[in-house]
Amino acid sequence: MPLATMRNATAHRRALVFMLVAPVCWSTGGLFVRLLSFADPWEIVFWRSLFMAIFVAVALAVMHGRRMRDAVRAVGWPGLLAGAFLAGQFFLFIASLTRTTVANTFVLMSISPFLAAIAARMFLGERVPARTLVAMTIAFAGIVIMFADSLDGGRLTGNLLAMGVSVLFALNVTVLRKVHATVDMLPTVMLAGLLSIVIALPLSLPMQVTPTDLLVLGVMGSVQLGTGCLLLVAASRHLTATELGLLALLEPILGPIWVWALLGEHPGRLALVGGAIVLGAVVVNEAYGAWRGRPDAIGVPATTPGP
Repeated sequence: MPLATMRNATAHRRALVFMLVAPVCWSTGGLFVRLLSFADPWEIVFWRSLFMAIFVAVALAVMHGRRMRDAVRAVGWPGLLAGAFLAGQFFLFIASLTRTTVANTFVLMSISPFLAAIAARMFLGERVPARTLVAMTIAFAGIVIMFADSLDGGRLTGNLLAMGVSVLFALNVTVLRKVHATVDMLPTVMLAGLLSIVIALPLSLPMQVTPTDLLVLGVMGSVQLGTGCLLLVAASRHLTATELGLLALLEPILGPIWVWALLGEHPGRLALVGGAIVLGAVVVNEAYGAWRGRPDAIGVPATTPGP
């Protein structure tokens, strides 16, 4: 096997690990929210974004040292755009939850892989293997099964906002895939946090947070959001937009499991069945691609450079 191909395969496997850990981080959000003494969504966004921005700034300082400012400037307008798309996801997600059911939000967000595939095909020329299209369809069916008992056909505004999350996700990963081969896009996560802070602060007053809440929100900002988003951006260098969207579907199936395991809230039989379907679709898709063993079969475009 040529050295370049081996490097691509190794980078792809590492990116897969990153993108498997990222939704694990994101999925703890519901658990942490349950541990807070208040429920104001905008204050949650503010504190979570504040701690995330601090965490990412420290990480960038460790990585780049005195050249951190240059690294932030290097992302340019594409970085600002990606940061805006990411910040928009934070707000639309919270806004959707306040206007429709949790089930509707997660089901409509599960169209992300389809939208990411369309955007990547249109703007990046990334092809979508037939096996991945099948996996996305099966995974979407699994998400619907998970929340079948609580789906609500009404609440149009909240449903549209949830779809907006998927649109912004697709646009975000498309921008990252477009420029991440030549520019380190990790600073975009910090920029997203700063944008969220500015917008959420006036909406979160007066503050209700307690010292215990700050501890929980600190973990949310650094681990649940900051680490998850950094891993997504790092993985975007070596995974296709379609793969990023498909693997992100692990978040809605893991979220109910955390609450069940630690707070005793049983997700229900259909949730377990649907989650197993989603997980099976993701695992089979990636396992088959790895078995094929070719870069184009495992989601590494021929133009993607090595690490």
